[in-house]
Amino acid sequence: MTKDVNLQNRVSEALEFEPGIHAEKIGVTVEDGVITLAGEVPTFAEKFGAVRTAKRVWGVKAIADELDVVLPMAHQRNDSDLAHSALLAMEWDAIVPDNAIKITVTHGRVTLEGSVDWQYQKDAAIRAVRNLTGVKSLINNITVRPRVSPQSVREKIERAFKRSAELEAAQISVEAREGTVTLRGNVHSLVEREEAERAAWAAPGVSRVEDHLMVVPA
Repeated sequence: MTKDVNLQNRVSEALEFEPGIHAEKIGVTVEDGVITLAGEVPTFAEKFGAVRTAKRVWGVKAIADELDVVLPMAHQRNDSDLAHSALLAMEWDAIVPDNAIKITVTHGRVTLEGSVDWQYQKDAAIRAVRNLTGVKSLINNITVRPRVSPQSVREKIERAFKRSAELEAAQISVEAREGTVTLRGNVHSLVEREEAERAAWAAPGVSRVEDHLMVVPA
């Protein structure tokens, strides 16, 4: 059995193991460690979950998301209702700053715009609307305002890498300039790559992360 076939089987098994995912409707193909997910799912939450599940499988280098969200009749909503629901969801979330995010909905496609002080606030805004009924896709244009010096950002991120059990800090270099952090080096999985990005985003003042990390399975 080739590596790609073995990886394809493991991704398919991972999708089947998740109770919130209709794995039988999702096609999985692999080429040189790059996974392509294709098919139709009934909610954006399931699409997000399928991609997240595939990322966690060891050996996956990258993912091409070709899943389409096709809402069943019972889940279809007009844009006005969806926009009001998204607004209320963020108003009820204590982490999302009041009046910081603008919401636009077009044919079920939700766009978030605005600026916040911290990445965790940006993440909270996304979570608040991601699972709403009627969402077909989510475009995140929220920015994080720079607040600290590049040197301080780089030092905080490097310390976070050293604290993480998931990362080999010596394999990752960090550059910080005007709120933009650039990561270079090698990691062993997409999970490690995401952990590195998460650590970078967690530093105060980071408004952009450029991830040039290469996934090289051990």
